Amino acid sequence: MTPRAGEVHDHASGGPPGSGPRAGEPGHPPRRALVVTASNRASAGVYEDRGGPLLAEGLAKLGFQVDGPRVVPDGDPVEAVLRDGVAAAYDVILTTGGTGISPTDRTPDVTARVLDYEIPGIPEAIRAHGLAKVPTAALSRGLAGVAQRTLIVNLPGSSGGVRDGLAVLSRMLPHAVDQLHGGDHRRPAEPPGPPGSAGSPR
Repeated sequence: MTPRAGEVHDHASGGPPGSGPRAGEPGHPPRRALVVTASNRASAGVYEDRGGPLLAEGLAKLGFQVDGPRVVPDGDPVEAVLRDGVAAAYDVILTTGGTGISPTDRTPDVTARVLDYEIPGIPEAIRAHGLAKVPTAALSRGLAGVAQRTLIVNLPGSSGGVRDGLAVLSRMLPHAVDQLHGGDHRRPAEPPGPPGSAGSPR
């Protein structure tokens, strides 16, 4: 079977499953990410998209090959671009905007129709990080989850919300993508035992 773009099969390296290079490490091709901005006004040219470029820059710093931001109106156009991104086998799709409680904020609702399953801990962590600074962070309805092998995360539309999201995601995103591709959990190195004990250097 031909591997997906950006996918590495560990058996090619001669090691057991999960022993190959991991995302972001030397010898591993860059993972692919798509940035989507959901905004009726930005898509109409009323104002400049600020959150999308911030997301693209943050993902690039994490070692991702980034496409976008693709700026679309909130609602059904967001669902369409998400489905296209999943079909194109992006490893990660991050959205910004449309996560609030106004009548036009529909990004979480259309995202839910695309996901195979949710990962509630990710948006919970992002909201908790934002709540330490801004009480209104609790109003974000952003979701996170997986569609096929694509991780999708909704972030707020404000620059501050995007930065809060990146602060959380930067600590987990490469590992999450690695897990979606069958990588092993990282384990801390065990300290050497006393001289002569099993497993200690001789």
